[in-house]
Amino acid sequence: MKITRVETLYLRLPEVKEQADSGQDALVVRVETDAGVHGIGEVDSAPMAVKGMIEGPYCHPLNSGLGELLIGEDPLQTEYLWHKMYRENIYAGRRGIAIHAMSGIDIALWDIKGKVLGMPVWKLLGGGFHQRIRAYASSLFGATPAETGERARRFRDKGFDAVKFGWAPMGEDAVTDVALVREARAGLGDGADLLIDAGLAWDAKTAIQRARAFSEFDIFWLEEPLLPDDYRGYSRLAAATDIPIAAGEEESERRSFIELMDKGRIDVVQVDLTRCGGFTEAVKIASLAADRGLRCVNHGFTTYINVAAALHFLNAIPNSFITEFVVEEGTRLRDEITLQRISARDGTLAIPQAPGLGIDLNPEGVEKYRVA
Repeated sequence: MKITRVETLYLRLPEVKEQADSGQDALVVRVETDAGVHGIGEVDSAPMAVKGMIEGPYCHPLNSGLGELLIGEDPLQTEYLWHKMYRENIYAGRRGIAIHAMSGIDIALWDIKGKVLGMPVWKLLGGGFHQRIRAYASSLFGATPAETGERARRFRDKGFDAVKFGWAPMGEDAVTDVALVREARAGLGDGADLLIDAGLAWDAKTAIQRARAFSEFDIFWLEEPLLPDDYRGYSRLAAATDIPIAAGEEESERRSFIELMDKGRIDVVQVDLTRCGGFTEAVKIASLAADRGLRCVNHGFTTYINVAAALHFLNAIPNSFITEFVVEEGTRLRDEITLQRISARDGTLAIPQAPGLGIDLNPEGVEKYRVA
């Protein structure tokens, strides 16, 4: 079996709002083989830059379009192909967009491997730690503290006992920041976990002040309060608060995660399968986290391809305990571009059991939202 084509599909809602919602468009990767088996993956990044990285031409031995490197290769050789893409595109591929692009391809290759061998990806990775996994409802903050409280009540009524709010208007001023968290806790009530994503809002000293102010509201974790390269600031913050500090969605490949863990001293390592290098790299990151006694979770605010990939990943590692599940209202893209939908029951998600990812594209939805 050989790879015959690597294709990217850019999907986008007709109207994209200026808000921190990456579920308004999607870059899907499709890898085809001469055996008639194909796999799909996803990349949450700058879509057209990723498209160019995958579909671009050969330049020289250290800079090449990723798709061209894979034509004629055996798709089951996932480790070899990961290193081939990394090594033969090393000028552009050590961090950032090229690793993001490799992520989508790697996910698609594992999807093919699972379909060929008749097993879900998590089983190929040697996992089996969960039948179902706890999910937290993931949402942007409401426009006001009061609206945030209303959202919290709705999500609790839907069966979630863990809810995360993030990004604007967090970061406007101290009064607003505290009011957002206070009303979120009031709406969620006692006995449920409240997660806060600050959306890179502060410097280290401000983050320490906010963490102290939030402590009375029993925060489950405080996510990405600082810019991702501020390792010294993360270390200062982690030492100054009992609230667990979560970060990692900005990182690509394991070396950047090592910096965040060892210099930043974070508590919860957040891995986005569509950015970190796919399954091949994600399980290594999780092992590095486990070696440091750290818990590992996913990040994902996009389609069911990402959700499914995360469930396979979390079921394959021993230090997973919760998964992100987007409940942001008004974004319908993900409900139309795949044949399967993933839904929560009693605040948990079932681990997929079908071969590969267990997710297939819906041709009608793809055609509806595809950007030429």
